[in-house]
Amino acid sequence: MHAEERQQAILRRVREAGSMRVTDFAAELGVSVVTVRKDVEVLAERGLLARVHGGAMLPEDWAETAPATVAPVAARTASAAPAAGSGRPLVLGLIVPSSAYYYPEVIKGAREAADALGVRLTLAVSTYDVDTEKAQAARMVEDGVDGLLLAPSAGEGKPGGQWYEELGVPVVLMERRPEHQASAAEHVGTDHGYGARLAVRHLLDTGRRRIALVMRGGTPTAPWIKKGYDAAMGEAGPGTAEHAFFLDLAQFGAGDAAYEEVMDAFVEAVREGRVDAALVHPDHEAMVLMQRLRGASLSVPGDVALVSYDDEVASLADLPLSAVAPSKHEVGVTGVELLVRRLREPGRPRRRIAILPELRVRASSEA
Repeated sequence: MHAEERQQAILRRVREAGSMRVTDFAAELGVSVVTVRKDVEVLAERGLLARVHGGAMLPEDWAETAPATVAPVAARTASAAPAAGSGRPLVLGLIVPSSAYYYPEVIKGAREAADALGVRLTLAVSTYDVDTEKAQAARMVEDGVDGLLLAPSAGEGKPGGQWYEELGVPVVLMERRPEHQASAAEHVGTDHGYGARLAVRHLLDTGRRRIALVMRGGTPTAPWIKKGYDAAMGEAGPGTAEHAFFLDLAQFGAGDAAYEEVMDAFVEAVREGRVDAALVHPDHEAMVLMQRLRGASLSVPGDVALVSYDDEVASLADLPLSAVAPSKHEVGVTGVELLVRRLREPGRPRRRIAILPELRVRASSEA
């Protein structure tokens, strides 16, 4: 059983029973106590459960002894606090494709906002499977959630587009946009096109002109990065910026002969001076690329400047990578605020919110 599967099993047990003993659950899964304890620590750090002596509990059941909610979130959401006599607390479902990459900060932000607003949040992880998330959403609705926060696995042009509009409860999309323009679904997400523009402008400002785009297409983020990159390069004008190299790694498997060929071609383009900078998505591809460049005796940022996109692990590279950092925590907070306001003020105008990422400049692209 993988770590994410164990952690989901732990969350299910705690939600069903209200608490869990580490020793008992380790024996049930046939793994070591240390393994389960580490899983509990990971989930506690994400705010999904509370650690207690020998086990774990639901955070809300431990509220009397738990630390107070982060002040800035509480202050922002005070105006939307539960009305007196409103009955049971609202229950929101949150379905994300992963609890290991990108989404932990989204989950944390959603949890903090839910606590501040006095609503309960339940979590499910779809592992990028449309059928799984449909089943999870249906189960949450059957269990009585008042609304759903959803990052659908189906992207543009894929099946499963607007199934969430038939669930019978309000839905707010997170880091996704509705499949069709006629959809009235509310959403909150990062303006990834703006993020790509930030990266290109930074590279131009440092004197780079032959800027490549290297990414693993097929992700929901990739098309917006491509649009932002193309727009920024076009805005710079001929003679200022040159589309030096475009490489979509989605069509290759790591280690395949074709993958090795295109990576070697990129390195050679840098060696010949045809590429002097690159925007790379996601972080781990930027780290692999930097290792290859340095292994070929090419320097970063001397021969080529690199900016990665996501900033999940960019700062941990041997040479810290500059990175575009989406405001994931803010996406989680804003998603909960949108959904709670929709539930408490059904007649208010619907909203679609774009949150701007920031560029964190580090050693890989310094002038």
